[in-house]
Amino acid sequence: MAITAAMVKELRERTGAGMMECKKALVASQGNIEVAIENMRKSGQAKAAKKAGRIAADGVIVLAINDEQTRGVLVEVNCETDFVAKDQNFTSFAQAVSQRALATGVTEVADLMALPLHAAEDTTIEEARQALIVKVGENMQVRRIVQHQATGQLAGYQHGVRIGVIVDYQGGEPTLGKDLAMHVAASNPLCLNAEQVPPEVLHKEQEIVATQAQESGKPANIVEKMVAGRMRKYLAEITLLGQSFVKDPDTTIQRLLQKQQAQIHHFTRFEVGEGIEKKTENFRDEVMAQAAAARD
Repeated sequence: MAITAAMVKELRERTGAGMMECKKALVASQGNIEVAIENMRKSGQAKAAKKAGRIAADGVIVLAINDEQTRGVLVEVNCETDFVAKDQNFTSFAQAVSQRALATGVTEVADLMALPLHAAEDTTIEEARQALIVKVGENMQVRRIVQHQATGQLAGYQHGVRIGVIVDYQGGEPTLGKDLAMHVAASNPLCLNAEQVPPEVLHKEQEIVATQAQESGKPANIVEKMVAGRMRKYLAEITLLGQSFVKDPDTTIQRLLQKQQAQIHHFTRFEVGEGIEKKTENFRDEVMAQAAAARD
């Protein structure tokens, strides 16, 4: 039986699955939509697809570094709730994903999802993700990945499951790498130094500081000094080298590195859900909306 576009459209609307999945299901069922839906439900495609639009802003950050401290990876895997983020099935999946990422060196999520979850198996990470969605009942995504190839050596720190940091550094005492990674986790610097601050961020802050200083009513030369001083303080707060070391607030990270004859090449910090707008439910509004709909 010929599979028409209208049949594919109907199946997509009823299951929420992708076009290619719907077409394959219709071919396998010889055009019988009800059989196709049943088969897709059995395989988990329909249920997984229906959950795909739900916001996954919780989850875990997984850090993996090889034994030589030359290659490392950070992966964020999201789910909808903290409850599932603690589920053993979910955390095991996230750990397996990070190990495959480390072993293969892939840098794009799409490429990672096409890989087998385990080297000796055929099931891909994407297939395992969909199966897990059906099992735990929540949408989940492998959101992002970053690979580090060391210029010096890598150190990492993971704060629970919500924050992960990798620092590429050189020199210093044996504990320096972990201390730096812990500092980045705690202080969340925007970038390494003032030269790396995006121009638009700098310009916006200068406008704010200048407006505040001008409202003081002081002479122009004093206002200029106020702006310069506040900008120096701002840059010290948002750059790693300018920040006060969390374990010794009397010294900056830059002075710490100078003292130990060390340097930082690069760092990455991931925090679960950063940049995702998490939906907040208002139960009262939801009940009122349902009541109004019932009256219409």
